[in-house]
Amino acid sequence: MRSPGIVPFTSAWIALRVVLSASALGACQREQPPLPPAAAAPASKPAEPATFVGRETCARCHEAQVALWRGSDHDLAMQEATGETVLGHFGGARFTHFGVTSSFFKKDGTFFARTDGPDGAMHDYPIAYTFGVRPLQQYLIALPRGRLQALNVAWDSRPKREGGQRWFHLAPDEAVEHDDILHWTGPYQNWNFMCAECHSTNVQKNYRASDDSYATTWSELAVSCEACHGPGSRHVAWASGGAATGSAEAALEGFVFRLVPEQKPAWTVDAQTGLPRRLPAGGSVSELETCARCHARRSVVAPYQHGRPLLDSYRPALLTEQLYFADGQLEEEVYEYGSFLQSRMYAHGVSCTDCHDAHSLRVRGGEQGVCLQCHPAERFDTPAHHHHRAEARGSRCVECHMPARTYMVVDARRDHSLRVPRPDLTVKIGTPNACNGCHAKRSAQWAASAALRWWGPRTPSRPHYGEALHAGREGLPGAEQALSALAVDAETPAIVRATALQLLRQQLGPASLPVVKRALSDREALVRHGALLALEGAPPPYRVPLAAPLLGDAVRTVRLTAARILAAAPREGLPPQQRKALAAGIAEYQESLRVDADRAEAHLNLGVLHQDLGELPAAEADYLAALRLSPRYPRTYVNLADLYRAQGRDDESERVLRQGLAVTPRNADVLHALGLLRVRQRRMAEAVEALRQASELAPDNARYAYVLGVALHSTGAREEGLATLRRAQARHPGDPDIRTAVEQFAVER
Repeated sequence: MRSPGIVPFTSAWIALRVVLSASALGACQREQPPLPPAAAAPASKPAEPATFVGRETCARCHEAQVALWRGSDHDLAMQEATGETVLGHFGGARFTHFGVTSSFFKKDGTFFARTDGPDGAMHDYPIAYTFGVRPLQQYLIALPRGRLQALNVAWDSRPKREGGQRWFHLAPDEAVEHDDILHWTGPYQNWNFMCAECHSTNVQKNYRASDDSYATTWSELAVSCEACHGPGSRHVAWASGGAATGSAEAALEGFVFRLVPEQKPAWTVDAQTGLPRRLPAGGSVSELETCARCHARRSVVAPYQHGRPLLDSYRPALLTEQLYFADGQLEEEVYEYGSFLQSRMYAHGVSCTDCHDAHSLRVRGGEQGVCLQCHPAERFDTPAHHHHRAEARGSRCVECHMPARTYMVVDARRDHSLRVPRPDLTVKIGTPNACNGCHAKRSAQWAASAALRWWGPRTPSRPHYGEALHAGREGLPGAEQALSALAVDAETPAIVRATALQLLRQQLGPASLPVVKRALSDREALVRHGALLALEGAPPPYRVPLAAPLLGDAVRTVRLTAARILAAAPREGLPPQQRKALAAGIAEYQESLRVDADRAEAHLNLGVLHQDLGELPAAEADYLAALRLSPRYPRTYVNLADLYRAQGRDDESERVLRQGLAVTPRNADVLHALGLLRVRQRRMAEAVEALRQASELAPDNARYAYVLGVALHSTGAREEGLATLRRAQARHPGDPDIRTAVEQFAVER
């Protein structure tokens, strides 16, 4: 249960020895010019590090920029709760959600919320800060041990005519009890970890594990100038004539990296196609990655350093299930970066500030005008192109190319992949499309036929990468071949190729391993990261010769992934230099996890690492620490029980799983683990019942269905076992274990 599905060791893997020794496998990418550097290193180490000076200092010279910034979402990201900043009605308003009635009032100049606390009782809580302004405003409440928590009853700040000016709950359709991890007092509403870095400037979390407390600090209570540009003291010195003459930092006007390009880009439009071209070619990597720090779904791997590559500090999410639809459209709240990386705009050099003013954050030219900056109105803003009446909703560029999805009940976010609507993909793989987003009563086939009728040969004919990703997710026949082809396609966005490689983890075999090997030397760090994730599908001994060289990768996320997947691999065959590199990589990975030592997930991953390294007491300690931080996190119970099982401590394993079911009674993972324990105990009737519940609760989990089918067959319920496996095969036609079991059990009838 600990690892993400290791492929069984079969004779097919013996053939990999030949593949691993092949010398003809080089990088699959055509030669490309290097990307602009994300940072320029100073010629010599400064005597003192740069410090934050505050926006008032910046405003002395940059009045126009600060004036644009004032009132922006960055300026108002977080504010002290005052009569001027609080938008919600605190005049005795009441709001009831699943039996809990919260009230909002003001007393002696302080705003209060009376609501259920961590003990389930009602308490009066003073509001410390406001959080955001539009289309909703949340409120932060100070709890003991330095915690700030975001109340999940929020104020809808939209105008009343749009349904706003009301209190509402961020989980409107479900009860959130006081001991639920989604309760406002729980870990997922904790400002110190979840929100602070992207709503203020120079945030230092300062978590103390010794007493589970925070002493979080910040320079400014907003996303201010230096949040993006970096600490400004050396820039101030440069502007005052005090910077070191001739130094690299002086050439950058006192900053450690150049956020604004030296040469302002210009755009030309091809007269025949109407399509724009950027001069000079290539966008600003520094700008995009500065924005992506907060406008990406990502996890932290190291404290942020301005100007360093994004993957040195963060691990961006790939296009994984539940976050993105198979074709890359946003599904969960993923922000903009992962979508934008898929776009043709990004591929052709468009960057954030081509569309958004860097300081006011307003869209340049308005929602329609921003597109017409580069796409001529006479060609694109016409019924001949969009096939809608001029005043209709469908005539607006964003409705077709940037459809919105609503999060937090009222917050509509536009998809930044800027894609062509593909109702034909809806027909093929069930992904949404912009056409049916408006024409909800019509079928996807109707929309696909209309698109073909309107655009004819111009309708995209090239297979969409969503088809391969869908095949990989579903384990369909041919998935390995489709994912392999996608992974080596130089015209495909790097984030898509990395996702294809990650999906190969479940399909990996001798046919696809050469593709993974090539991808390990790809120029894109995200692709190298994806290739390492694919190697998790190989037995540990086979990972070593491929992954070990990446322990010295220039990008931290890649190094950490290499160290993580090699932790359980044998080290006997490693030369001394690589053995030393692995030890250093594992130490760096441990340090990375401890950045978020306030989170159960970090301790869970530390426990897995210690278990891989054979350090079982340390693994147990981290699993127990994870449970202390978040007793309702089910995966920890499964891993701790597995650790006890490996040590022959089945009684303790059962106790832990029982504890897990007590707090998460309908969790499929815990039930499946309990079923496996019952199998080992030869209590087969109880085993089958637990395995059945797990499979019913997680119907898309092929492994759970397979284990249930085999258990039924082995207990004498052969027909039911075979029927279970056949239903699973219909749902997962490419799963080799299910296919083999069906063939074997069918013969035995």
